Amino acid sequence: MLNAVGQAQHILLLGGTSDIGLAIVSELASRGGSPTVTLCAREGSPRIDAAVNTLTASGAGEIRIVDFDALDFDSHPAVIDAAFAEGEVDIAVVAFGTLGDQEELWQDQAKAVASAQTNYTAYVSVGVLLGQAMKRQGHGNIIALSSVAGQKVRRSNFVYGSAKAGMDGFYLQLGEALRSSGVKVTVVRPGQVRTKMTEGLDEAPLTVNKEDVAEAAVDAALAGKPAVFVHKLFGPISLVLQHIPAAIMRRLSF
Repeated sequence: MLNAVGQAQHILLLGGTSDIGLAIVSELASRGGSPTVTLCAREGSPRIDAAVNTLTASGAGEIRIVDFDALDFDSHPAVIDAAFAEGEVDIAVVAFGTLGDQEELWQDQAKAVASAQTNYTAYVSVGVLLGQAMKRQGHGNIIALSSVAGQKVRRSNFVYGSAKAGMDGFYLQLGEALRSSGVKVTVVRPGQVRTKMTEGLDEAPLTVNKEDVAEAAVDAALAGKPAVFVHKLFGPISLVLQHIPAAIMRRLSF
């Protein structure tokens, strides 16, 4: 349970080498308490050592590693059991995913399915398990990384955007379903973020740093907010986009 000054004692990160996920956990650890961190990441990832060093420098205490394959759905119950085996989890961060070549994805069945499974189905799988585990302990926060791409699915990235739309809706309503149990869910909606995942892409308007995402996510979660747009302009922009007719959307270059 969060201590008297709102510091986490045990943080779980699903997506243990995610730049944004690590930034969120680092932000939490930097607020004190020397929390234990459980990193769930693909076995043998070459980025694990760097992730551990980053979190240690941010103030994390003990760091545990659990093997996690987002697409091995049958293994997910054991992953969550292992994460909770050493005690209650105060905050779980769900922050894995793929972007891919958006023009290739809608024309390649296998790659489109893999993208949808990673960015939507795997989130549902671990979300159900996290929700039940935290419901049993009677408290906890889930921070789920969504995207503004899911607020208005656009032609330019509709495979990714449609998966994020589903994932966003699932976690919003997971929060509603868990409301009476003491568990809170916060959906975080950045636009483009400067990370390894977006290296080489043209920078979009309102692009932010991973540290901006981390600060917004942690502040929103600790305040009990169900969702947060990292850049505040994306809230009104998304609202406007919802009402733009398809004929006009076709003329827009984003």
